[in-house]
Amino acid sequence: MPTVKLTTQKFKDEVFDYTTEREWKFKGDKPAIIDFYADWCGPCKMVAPILEELANENPDIVIYKVDTEVEQELAAVFQIRSIPSILFIPMDKQPMMQAGALPKHILEEVIQKELLSSAS
Repeated sequence: MPTVKLTTQKFKDEVFDYTTEREWKFKGDKPAIIDFYADWCGPCKMVAPILEELANENPDIVIYKVDTEVEQELAAVFQIRSIPSILFIPMDKQPMMQAGALPKHILEEVIQKELLSSAS
Protein backbone atom coordinates (compact mmCIF):
# COMPACT_ATOMS: atom_id res chain seq x y z
CA MET A 1 0.00 0.00 0.00
CA PRO A 2 1.50 3.38 -0.91
CA THR A 3 1.95 6.17 1.60
CA VAL A 4 -1.17 8.22 2.32
CA LYS A 5 -1.27 12.02 2.20
CA LEU A 6 -2.72 13.28 5.45
CA THR A 7 -4.65 16.52 5.90
CA THR A 8 -5.55 18.04 9.25
CA GLN A 9 -9.18 16.94 8.85
CA LYS A 10 -8.21 13.42 7.81
CA PHE A 11 -5.88 13.27 10.83
CA LYS A 12 -8.77 14.18 13.13
CA ASP A 13 -11.04 11.61 11.44
CA GLU A 14 -8.62 8.67 11.15
CA VAL A 15 -5.84 9.15 13.70
CA PHE A 16 -6.71 11.36 16.68
CA ASP A 17 -9.05 14.30 17.18
CA TYR A 18 -7.05 16.67 19.37
CA THR A 19 -9.94 19.16 19.36
CA THR A 20 -12.28 16.85 21.31
CA GLU A 21 -9.97 14.44 23.18
CA ARG A 22 -7.57 15.29 25.99
CA GLU A 23 -5.85 11.91 26.30
CA TRP A 24 -4.24 10.19 23.31
CA LYS A 25 -6.68 7.73 21.78
CA PHE A 26 -5.60 6.30 18.43
CA LYS A 27 -8.53 5.77 16.05
CA GLY A 28 -6.69 3.61 13.52
CA ASP A 29 -7.02 -0.16 13.10
CA LYS A 30 -3.31 -0.67 12.24
CA PRO A 31 -0.14 0.83 13.70
CA ALA A 32 0.94 3.92 11.80
CA ILE A 33 3.85 6.16 10.93
CA ILE A 34 3.41 9.84 10.13
CA ASP A 35 6.16 11.55 8.16
CA PHE A 36 6.17 15.34 8.67
CA TYR A 37 7.99 16.79 5.66
CA ALA A 38 8.26 19.73 3.26
CA ASP A 39 8.88 19.67 -0.49
CA TRP A 40 11.96 21.91 -0.19
CA CYS A 41 13.63 19.71 2.47
CA GLY A 42 16.62 17.70 1.15
CA PRO A 43 16.65 15.04 3.92
CA CYS A 44 12.87 14.64 3.47
CA LYS A 45 13.44 13.80 -0.19
CA MET A 46 15.96 11.13 0.85
CA VAL A 47 13.51 9.54 3.31
CA ALA A 48 10.45 9.63 1.00
CA PRO A 49 11.40 6.67 -1.25
CA ILE A 50 12.41 4.63 1.82
CA LEU A 51 8.99 5.22 3.36
CA GLU A 52 7.32 4.24 0.07
CA GLU A 53 9.31 0.96 0.11
CA LEU A 54 8.40 0.34 3.75
CA ALA A 55 4.72 1.06 3.02
CA ASN A 56 4.77 -1.59 0.29
CA GLU A 57 6.77 -4.09 2.38
CA ASN A 58 4.61 -3.71 5.52
CA PRO A 59 0.90 -4.05 4.74
CA ASP A 60 0.17 -4.27 8.49
CA ILE A 61 1.01 -0.62 9.05
CA VAL A 62 -0.17 2.64 7.48
CA ILE A 63 2.38 5.30 6.53
CA TYR A 64 1.02 8.82 6.31
CA LYS A 65 2.75 11.92 4.96
CA VAL A 66 2.03 15.44 6.25
CA ASP A 67 3.25 18.42 4.24
CA THR A 68 4.10 20.88 7.03
CA GLU A 69 3.86 23.84 4.62
CA VAL A 70 0.24 22.98 3.79
CA GLU A 71 -0.89 21.50 7.13
CA GLN A 72 0.52 24.17 9.44
CA GLU A 73 -2.08 23.56 12.15
CA LEU A 74 -1.09 19.90 12.40
CA ALA A 75 2.62 20.79 12.42
CA ALA A 76 1.93 23.26 15.24
CA VAL A 77 -0.06 20.72 17.29
CA PHE A 78 2.94 18.36 17.20
CA GLN A 79 5.40 21.24 17.68
CA ILE A 80 7.37 20.24 14.60
CA ARG A 81 10.61 22.25 14.74
CA SER A 82 12.74 20.25 12.34
CA ILE A 83 11.90 18.08 9.38
CA PRO A 84 11.72 15.35 8.62
CA SER A 85 10.08 14.37 11.89
CA ILE A 86 8.57 10.92 12.09
CA LEU A 87 5.79 9.94 14.47
CA PHE A 88 5.51 6.22 15.26
CA ILE A 89 2.04 5.20 16.47
CA PRO A 90 1.70 1.75 18.06
CA MET A 91 -1.80 0.40 18.62
CA ASP A 92 -1.75 0.32 22.41
CA LYS A 93 1.04 2.66 23.54
CA GLN A 94 1.82 6.35 23.37
CA PRO A 95 3.15 7.64 20.04
CA MET A 96 6.89 8.32 19.74
CA MET A 97 8.38 11.23 17.76
CA GLN A 98 11.79 11.00 16.12
CA ALA A 99 13.33 14.01 14.38
CA GLY A 100 15.71 13.57 11.49
CA ALA A 101 16.17 11.37 8.46
CA LEU A 102 16.54 7.78 9.62
CA PRO A 103 18.16 5.07 7.49
CA LYS A 104 15.94 2.22 6.31
CA HIS A 105 17.41 -0.39 8.69
CA ILE A 106 16.60 1.82 11.70
CA LEU A 107 13.05 2.43 10.46
CA GLU A 108 12.62 -1.32 9.94
CA GLU A 109 13.88 -1.96 13.46
CA VAL A 110 11.41 0.51 14.99
CA ILE A 111 8.56 -0.96 12.91
CA GLN A 112 9.37 -4.50 14.12
CA LYS A 113 10.06 -3.65 17.79
CA GLU A 114 7.58 -0.87 18.46
CA LEU A 115 4.76 -1.22 15.95
CA LEU A 116 4.39 -4.86 14.95
CA SER A 117 5.51 -6.69 18.10
CA SER A 118 2.57 -5.29 20.07
CA ALA A 119 0.05 -5.68 17.26
CA SER A 120 -2.02 -8.81 17.41
